[in-house]
Amino acid sequence: MRESKLYRKHNKDEVQCLICERLCILKPGQKGICKNYENKDGKLMNIGYGILSAIESRPIEVKPFFHYWPNSTALTFSNYGCNFYCPWCQNYHLSFENPPLSRERFEPEILVKMAIKNGDEGLCASFNEPTTQFDFLIDVFSLGKKHGLYGTLVTNGYFTKSALKELINVGVDGFSIDIKGCPQSRRIALGSINHEVVFRNAKLILDLGGHVEIVYLVVTGFNDGEECIEWILNKHLDYLGPEVPLHINRYYPANYWRKPPTSISKLLSIRKLAIKLGIEYVYVGNIGSSEYETTYCPKCGKVLIERIRYRVTYYKVENGKCPYCGYTIPIRGRYIKKRYWFF
Repeated sequence: MRESKLYRKHNKDEVQCLICERLCILKPGQKGICKNYENKDGKLMNIGYGILSAIESRPIEVKPFFHYWPNSTALTFSNYGCNFYCPWCQNYHLSFENPPLSRERFEPEILVKMAIKNGDEGLCASFNEPTTQFDFLIDVFSLGKKHGLYGTLVTNGYFTKSALKELINVGVDGFSIDIKGCPQSRRIALGSINHEVVFRNAKLILDLGGHVEIVYLVVTGFNDGEECIEWILNKHLDYLGPEVPLHINRYYPANYWRKPPTSISKLLSIRKLAIKLGIEYVYVGNIGSSEYETTYCPKCGKVLIERIRYRVTYYKVENGKCPYCGYTIPIRGRYIKKRYWFF
């Protein structure tokens, strides 16, 4: 266990967690909503420190990151718990569980050594929500940075500003952020979440020099109404601008949410509207279509990056520009030339 870097005393023996915007106030012996932080004798302890549920090398495009270290791989790891409890969560068997405190704990050095041995270019916290292991992340990514590994998160983006600054300071510069909904979304699913905080944080990351890609999982019956669609697209432009990639992904029934899968026509209509409004890089995921996971030059329309099964099969960005018209294409990191069995 580790004492958290981000908390403050609150009313005698109570403490307030300052890692995510839930800002849990905990009495002695009480755990936060994420199940990984507990008030122990007036200190906020990361009781789930190093207790991991999965470790494996995965393509960066899976996250999804389409403009970050193309064709690279990241040693991806997860723990247990979440600060959101989405009823459609695909990984609910991890996110809805308490960390098994009797299980072996991994030290950050083990993950860094595994990444180097596997030939990975970076590290990624994914599968469940990374806010639940904030203090472990600080130690892992700071060590990874010393060994030349990039740091990325797949997250709901509900960190506090202080937590984001700490993460960026230790080397996390890639954030794949899920926008769950809008003010009109049904509160029954996620409670009193302020969805605009997610865009606020995404902008802060950009201002601090980080890379952001937004993922909009279009969930049937929750965030698929016209008013919600327009709110999300307009906030994307207002806060982040046209160059930040937007991934419009298909939902499938999972966990408690049994509504039908998002219709493909709905996804394509959202894509069309996003492009019309001015978002330059709009992708449609979870439908198995390479066409809608291809990067086109926003100016001349030429194909610049093709992807099949989350791997890059064609890459034509030269020195950060379209080779046909010279338009600047935002790419963080370098293209990694690797070949795979299905090519």
